[in-house]
Amino acid sequence: MLLLAGCSSSAPVDPSLPAWSKVQIESLRKWASAAAEDALPQFSTASLDAAMDSGDENAIRLKALELAEQLATAHLRGCAGADERAECFMKDEADSANLHGKLIDALVGGASFDGFFTGLRPSHPGYTALREAYLSETDPARRLTLARNMERWRWMPQNLGQDYVLVNVPAFEVYLWRQGALEQTWRGVVGKTATPTPQLAATITGVTFNPWWDVPPSIARGGHFSARRGYIVNRGHVRQQPGPRNALGQMKVEMPNPYAIYLHDTPSKGLFGAETRAFSHGCVRVGDPLSLAAKLLEGVKSRNDIDLLLGNKQRDEARGRISKIPAAPDGSLAFLPDIYGRDGRIIDPAKPGKSCKAGAVAAAAPTDLRKPPENGNQGDPGP
Repeated sequence: MLLLAGCSSSAPVDPSLPAWSKVQIESLRKWASAAAEDALPQFSTASLDAAMDSGDENAIRLKALELAEQLATAHLRGCAGADERAECFMKDEADSANLHGKLIDALVGGASFDGFFTGLRPSHPGYTALREAYLSETDPARRLTLARNMERWRWMPQNLGQDYVLVNVPAFEVYLWRQGALEQTWRGVVGKTATPTPQLAATITGVTFNPWWDVPPSIARGGHFSARRGYIVNRGHVRQQPGPRNALGQMKVEMPNPYAIYLHDTPSKGLFGAETRAFSHGCVRVGDPLSLAAKLLEGVKSRNDIDLLLGNKQRDEARGRISKIPAAPDGSLAFLPDIYGRDGRIIDPAKPGKSCKAGAVAAAAPTDLRKPPENGNQGDPGP
């Protein structure tokens, strides 16, 4: 009989898996338990606990890393699937943010994960206000509304920067933020329920004055465009000349995007007096648009320059300096009507058992975002 003493079945430690200290493991457990405070599902630590009980160092490292990456991805971009994100075309930051590298840096530094996970939350004060309200709200319906809007913030770029334009679609308002603070608000007109304004982010590149309107095929299809209203039809392509009837009015904010969504003026000024201002084909019409243009072009063109240019009926494009224009909620705590019925698509983000795993999640872009006008080209055909 041969007896072998002191043998061990444990495998050599895999050097590709980062080591975890006891302090870091406990910090990870704390953040998994606290996920519900950010309206995220509860993250189970069962696999990590089992690995800890086994004493298998490779299993401990692997399960801790898997849990940390899942939790980090949830905080950064949420847990919604493609169906829940319909009509939201924000950039998914999960891949570009290099989460794995940041996680490894946090591990190597030997610190707790408080700073790491806190830094993945949306940085806008609107999210902070929603989170505080969510933690204190007791009404289930209002709490669910808050949770859904917290989830929407996670679909947006994590940091909007210091200077940007933000469109609050449910409030029908346009906000200019500068140096991280709200500077000015304008009334807006957004898309009808049949042609909703999508949630997107684009870069403002300039402002065009006395613009031509190139009518999108989705609007031009089946319509009748009269020459008396300045329309020119050439081989199926429809354009409208600058002038008092031009659907873009006196100015258009240039923000290239695949969906032909812009901020612009309108000849239909009376619509801004309505309480519910959902009348467009998806674009955002701005009340007092020239004041917005002057703000965007500060240091490039003065308001006097703009007035002279418009008086001379010159077409001109001036470059601006505001970087982003997300069309999304601003996080204010007014509970507003869900005019597009988007809330119902979002499963409770904190629902127990909701899947929330690391990996790419993207909403499919539509082939034709905006529908043709109802009943031909009656009424206001503007974008």
